[in-house]
Amino acid sequence: MDARIDAGVLAAPTTRPSSRRALLAGPLACGCALVGAAVYVAVADPTASGTHLPGCPLYELTGIYCPGCGLTRATHSLLRGHLRAALGYNLLLPFFLAAIALAWFGWLRAALGRAPARWTAKLSARTGAIAIVVLVVFGVLRNLAPFHALAP
Repeated sequence: MDARIDAGVLAAPTTRPSSRRALLAGPLACGCALVGAAVYVAVADPTASGTHLPGCPLYELTGIYCPGCGLTRATHSLLRGHLRAALGYNLLLPFFLAAIALAWFGWLRAALGRAPARWTAKLSARTGAIAIVVLVVFGVLRNLAPFHALAP
């Protein structure tokens, strides 16, 4: 056995170039898929009939808006340069996009063998709980008549 392991110190894992490429395949493929989906959403108008974009399953089954309802239309509007319309479809669009970007960059850093960014260490379970509460409250409010402006 290695002397560093015997002394209670774990050795840094060594990765071969081929295994590093395998680790990078996931985040890179996902990133390409995200770019492709963004291009499709930018070109295909989700409000037009005959568009091959899925609707919200919760809304389709119950008529209730979920916190994500309107994100496809909001993304389309944003990619076409209509920020006000995008926020009208879903006020939380910037937070959803930031969460997707941060998760993807974190995954990429991990695949490259780098430590998480220092500021992410400050994110705690409390931050996640706050995000869940915001999503639930937003989802409830956008279904109440006095807050119809929040509906997509």
